[in-house]
Amino acid sequence: MLSKLNPSATDFPRLRRKRLQTLQVNLGYLCNQSCTHCHVNAGPNRTEVMTSDTVDAVIDFLDESQVKRLDLTGGAPELNPYFRRLVIAARALNVEVIDRCNLTVLLESGQEDLAEFLAGQEVEIVASLPCYSEENVNSQRGKGVFHDSIIALRQLNRLGYGEANSGLQLNLMYNPTGPFLPPSQRTLEVDYRQHLDDQYGIHFNQLFTLVNMPIQRFGSTLVSKGEFEDYMTLLRGSFSSENLSKVMCRELISVDWQGLVYDCDFNQMLGLPLLIDGNKRPHIRDVRPVNLEDQPIEVADHCYGCTAGSGSSCGGELTS
Repeated sequence: MLSKLNPSATDFPRLRRKRLQTLQVNLGYLCNQSCTHCHVNAGPNRTEVMTSDTVDAVIDFLDESQVKRLDLTGGAPELNPYFRRLVIAARALNVEVIDRCNLTVLLESGQEDLAEFLAGQEVEIVASLPCYSEENVNSQRGKGVFHDSIIALRQLNRLGYGEANSGLQLNLMYNPTGPFLPPSQRTLEVDYRQHLDDQYGIHFNQLFTLVNMPIQRFGSTLVSKGEFEDYMTLLRGSFSSENLSKVMCRELISVDWQGLVYDCDFNQMLGLPLLIDGNKRPHIRDVRPVNLEDQPIEVADHCYGCTAGSGSSCGGELTS
């Protein structure tokens, strides 16, 4: 979708970085699911996985910097063979760790103790559950995914995740099932909480809503259905300047499975690397946080997705 989202042709407002707070690391595109909304185009047949040497470079960056939040994503980040080593190293440095978990990975062969590991390391889980309706989840993520997600959520609840005063954060992530904006995060959270508790006895801390980005698998689906331009019109028409000060790229950098650095996960998928002093393809081993502050951020039309309506980020809405 890069040809439709050319940064040189965009009229999206220019942005500059603030102090780095979060290091987001994509550990690879290997996943046990193939979701229709996936902006990473992840799946079981992807072979791109971060190596041990690159994981070491990430650990070195954490040790040398004052970044206090490590946000792990994929694919299914837990399928990377060095996932647990990275988590342990980060926690030993007193770095907060977020695991963006698709839930069903907890039931995969060889991952039987994964939930206990995450709890033992006090890892915050952001779990993808795009709807509380079984039919909608299965249509978006695959047959049987909702059933397995409920099993995984119950397993996490038994360990204390999502329960009051446990210190174990379990947040859910909602994605729209089509080319429209998510509803009010606060209102939807009430619906999620009531339905999941009443029907399944499941508890969680917060619900995050995320706008579907018109890139990779979701973008290709829009193009094939002739809906791409209409969706971009929706995003542009819903632009709110209030969200510009809060977009996640201003305090975050994204590292791909090779160790290359980007302004955000979406730019990573579009091949739009972060620019530092003319270096267009910096590696995490060569980046220092002090050199990032006040640097320009690469923007294109997909950035309207983060600023549409109430805004969108990996932490949910930007404005209520």
